[in-house]
Amino acid sequence: MSDNRNVLGGELEECGSDPVTGFYRDGCCTSGPQDVGSHTVCAVLTAEFLRHQQQLGNDLITPRPEYDFAGLGPGDRWCVVAMRWLQSHRAGVAAPVVLAATNALALEIIPLEILREHAIDVPADPSSLT
Repeated sequence: MSDNRNVLGGELEECGSDPVTGFYRDGCCTSGPQDVGSHTVCAVLTAEFLRHQQQLGNDLITPRPEYDFAGLGPGDRWCVVAMRWLQSHRAGVAAPVVLAATNALALEIIPLEILREHAIDVPADPSSLT
């Protein structure tokens, strides 16, 4: 894997394990030379985002048993292709992003300030929110 840091400069955290996400199906948005699509953005999927992706030809909803893919729904956390997420952002339907689980390689395509606009991270110590 080429870069396993998150967009904040820290260690890349898990994106999702139910369903198991990631290009390498390791639960993280890790990336490497085989990941030509850059599945590096940890998104919390919304119905609007899923519909938009389907319109773009990226059907994340329909189950594909031949690929052991059950299909996704709102609330699922999934490592999405950075360019696809950016397309949804430009269309006004970007899914929320977990910055701590979004690979720093996403910054080659999406500026950090745009990702921050959609961030939903909760700090490890929630008492810091008071």
